[in-house]
Amino acid sequence: MIDKKKLKQEFMNMIPPKGVFVFRNEKTGRVFLGSSLNLKNKDVRIKLMLTTGNHFNNALQVDWNNYGEEAFTYEEAETLALKDDPNYDYNEDLEILEMLWIDKFRPLAEKCYNQNEKIRLV
Repeated sequence: MIDKKKLKQEFMNMIPPKGVFVFRNEKTGRVFLGSSLNLKNKDVRIKLMLTTGNHFNNALQVDWNNYGEEAFTYEEAETLALKDDPNYDYNEDLEILEMLWIDKFRPLAEKCYNQNEKIRLV
């Protein structure tokens, strides 16, 4: 007999987490806010870009070069609750979550590496 609860849980485990992350410089307190519909291994991807000197945010890249990897921490700040519908579009939910997190760090110029409110990373 098919265990529907088990199948549902397996399906939910296959969906990558979606939400907002904070990449924090522990030396300065500045943060890089980001969001994604796929947070899986986002920290590894960011660190790879920084380590190879290819991050698109120049201020973050400069601080990474000056302080080193050990000065930075990554956290999934908030994730969206997953829906049972496999065709559910999370974009609007993520936009609302992005706005809430951007508001927590206003004014952006003083607290963030982000230069504008567009924080979505693919």
